[in-house]
Amino acid sequence: MADHREIEFGVFVTPSNQEPEGVVALAELAERVGLDIVSFQDHPYQARFLDTWTLLSYVAARTSRVKLAPNVLNLPLRPPSVVARSVASLDLLSGGRVELGIGSGAFWDAIVAMGGTRLTPAQAVDALDEAIEVIRILWDVEGRGGARFEGEHYSLTGAPRGPAPAHPVGIWVGAYKPRMLALTGRKADGWLPSVPYLERAQLTSGNAAIDEAALAAGRDPAAVRRLLNVSGSFADGEPGPLDGPVERWVEELSRLAIEERISAFIIGGDDAATIELFGEEVAPAVRELVAAERAGTGEDAAPPPGDGASGPPPPERKSIGPISVPSEASEYERLGVTPTPDDGVRLSPSLPWDESTRPYRQPSPPEVTYTERGRQVGRHLIDVHDGLRSELTELREVVEQVKEGARSAGEARAALNEMALRQNDWTLGAFCSRYCRAVAQHHGLEDEAIFPHLRRAESELEPVIDRLTEEHLVIHDGIEAVDRALVDHMSNPTDFDRLQAAIDMLTDTLLSHLSYEEVELVEPLARLGFYPNQV
Repeated sequence: MADHREIEFGVFVTPSNQEPEGVVALAELAERVGLDIVSFQDHPYQARFLDTWTLLSYVAARTSRVKLAPNVLNLPLRPPSVVARSVASLDLLSGGRVELGIGSGAFWDAIVAMGGTRLTPAQAVDALDEAIEVIRILWDVEGRGGARFEGEHYSLTGAPRGPAPAHPVGIWVGAYKPRMLALTGRKADGWLPSVPYLERAQLTSGNAAIDEAALAAGRDPAAVRRLLNVSGSFADGEPGPLDGPVERWVEELSRLAIEERISAFIIGGDDAATIELFGEEVAPAVRELVAAERAGTGEDAAPPPGDGASGPPPPERKSIGPISVPSEASEYERLGVTPTPDDGVRLSPSLPWDESTRPYRQPSPPEVTYTERGRQVGRHLIDVHDGLRSELTELREVVEQVKEGARSAGEARAALNEMALRQNDWTLGAFCSRYCRAVAQHHGLEDEAIFPHLRRAESELEPVIDRLTEEHLVIHDGIEAVDRALVDHMSNPTDFDRLQAAIDMLTDTLLSHLSYEEVELVEPLARLGFYPNQV
């Protein structure tokens, strides 16, 4: 049972009130080095900590991309009806960047000292079960009448519903024992344990318990995301699986992703060096290793662009004639992997570069052979590009649907799942932002890791890599143009001309670039790998 989600990486920062700006600076650093999630523990009874919800709100205003989550929220001192409103409000204000990690409570003496009610372990699990119901009822703005719920610990007696979050917020539960694991399988969107509190065998058995509970409740176990708080050091030595050089971290986290279905790793780190290594070295290497492994087993292959797509047909594209790119050479016949051809048609009147000036490498000689591992590496680049092409098609459809008012919020949510379209600018902006971020991250990995390796391995590739790097900069300008057009559209919601022109230009440049890159790099990657000694 595989988890095909893109693997995310985050940081778990101690919310110390001794240096508040230092805490915020670490969150900002996490965003700069490419991490996906910033989270903070929640212990309201701890006088040396900043209030977690206030801190999350402040960090949301100081960042623009990372997801934000309590890790995990202390339910006994956070009434679930207020939690529902707080989460939805911050999700709206941040453009859909909030997730909800929540727990049943611990340190009961401290909770009671703050005015909370002491619960037995069984009562605490029941209270969390009820709280999840309360939160979801209040988020359900399409439900009829006031919100009503009657439980042993919490109740709603006609409370107004809403606001709804900007995106489907995941409820992640910190769970270890059988009743909590069963609750996670029945009702949660994610499981968020911590390495210091469980052994590898407990991770396996916990996954199995969640799967069993999900199936018994009529749910797909894959609907419950598996996340993991990790800790350790990057020092040399052999003390444990999460201590040692970057290579050991990459190997262990990749194994956890593949064997235990972990799709998010959140490191506890209060120093800049740890965060930088995790974001700049560990995360890209794990993503590539897991993607290559999945490609080799046939998992997680992205569908071809437009497969199964619904909605309005794309606008008519005008042809500018055939583009001068090398035909399929004998090297690709020998490799058994075919780059995606450029169809030579464009939506924009002109492109910001001259395609006729692109350099090309010489095909490899006939005696060159390829390993199966090399074929997988070459095919993986095409798979990643196909994913970008497919989501580009979805992005264009989202704009068309908003323009035409073609779908209700409920229909669009079902169709786009976590990319949930509602007919407002928040979610259109979040959808565009997500796609543009995926393109930027892919290019960043190439510029900072893959391209330097190829330059060192084969000097003949330098002119091609120089040109690809230049095109990355142009495409990033196109992404910024989409962002500016979205801002303009929010002020002029009936005018789509600027937004459409920006997306058309991004479409033309990106599709042209992806085909050129595949023709020039799939074969070298099959020989040289994404990094040294890979093939």
